[in-house]
Amino acid sequence: QVQLVESGGGLVQAGGSLRLSCAASGRTFRSYALGWFRQAPGKEREFVAAITWSSGRIYYADSVKGRFTISRDNAKSTVYLQMNSLKPEDTAVYYCAADETPSGYLPSPTVYEYWGQGTQVTVSS
Repeated sequence: QVQLVESGGGLVQAGGSLRLSCAASGRTFRSYALGWFRQAPGKEREFVAAITWSSGRIYYADSVKGRFTISRDNAKSTVYLQMNSLKPEDTAVYYCAADETPSGYLPSPTVYEYWGQGTQVTVSS
């Protein structure tokens, strides 16, 4: 069983920055594919960013490309999402996701078996 715990959300003004963290349990963290997704009120969950186990391949949604950066620290079993130049439309609950044996395209939520509880990000205008 893998447990994921997000932190780092909060309220920030437009143009500001936040760094989300997701700490994972599990002895095989370095083999996990990891992703960040978000869900705004009344909207479906959408892909934000994903990273392969080796960090050899990284994916971003077009809406965050150039502003957000996903990274991982296998020694700390943690994945990060650095969010810069935040916009009001980035307001959402952000979830991290993990899978030990991903099969499929990492931006797809169906790839991931494990999900965190989410952390709220609110960007004021």
